[in-house]
Amino acid sequence: MTHRVRACELCESAGGEVLHQGARCRVVLINDSLYPGFCRVIWHDHVKEATDLGESDRLLLMEVLWQVERVVRDVMQPEKINLASFGNMVPHLHWHVIPRYADDAHFPSPVWAEVRREVSADSLTMRHERLPALRKTMHQRLSLYL
Repeated sequence: MTHRVRACELCESAGGEVLHQGARCRVVLINDSLYPGFCRVIWHDHVKEATDLGESDRLLLMEVLWQVERVVRDVMQPEKINLASFGNMVPHLHWHVIPRYADDAHFPSPVWAEVRREVSADSLTMRHERLPALRKTMHQRLSLYL
């Protein structure tokens, strides 16, 4: 039985474009024009912390997270990946997987900080053009994690 909470945006919506829908978690692509390839791994049940999960579920969550990071690295070719699990605003277990580039709008600060620079249109276009490959590769890689 799936535990959902009313008024939780991750219980009531997908949270982005679904790239993978497993039995216990999903992977979504965030529509962020400055950060193409920004993904989230979202646990289906409404739990606040990874330690609320049993050991096998924690292992599954981490394996899916590592696979998502690998795909984002391989396809998007960032200089760095940021992984984050906050939940202060949305206390529903989820991880952010964010490709980072030296010329991105916030580098080296977090993506939630003040913008430091304008990103060139060419850089953004190149990154957006990689999204079809990201979708395809993510589907292939995560099809093992039903």
